[in-house]
Amino acid sequence: MKRHAIFLRKECLLPSGLGLIQKQFCESWMSVEDTTAATLDTKVRSIGWHFMWLMEDYSCLGVGRTAESARGRAITLALSKVKQSFNAAELGLVKFTKYPGFQVARIILHTRQIQQHVSLGVGEEVVLRVIPAQ
Repeated sequence: MKRHAIFLRKECLLPSGLGLIQKQFCESWMSVEDTTAATLDTKVRSIGWHFMWLMEDYSCLGVGRTAESARGRAITLALSKVKQSFNAAELGLVKFTKYPGFQVARIILHTRQIQQHVSLGVGEEVVLRVIPAQ
């Protein structure tokens, strides 16, 4: 799995005509096998949809006997932290540290959103604060 790999939630609504090859990654997420974030961004925008680059990142560690298993565990943990309201994520960084008998992977996952409309919907997390007049 390469840097800038893309993950989509299983229920992610996509525009027709993208033709993405998706593979089950974990319980709720699919990995997109045939594209990078930049390529997907271009494809989505050419259809008139929006590929949003959000500010939330998740840094996680994974331990395994091999680099592959350590990376998979770290990515799965990071994906489990992505808020339910977001439907995509991009693998931004992968670093490995070898120890006798096991490896540790450190990854950074960037939150992304694919949707038809320009703005993110007003979610339940928005809190309005009234500022008293002086």
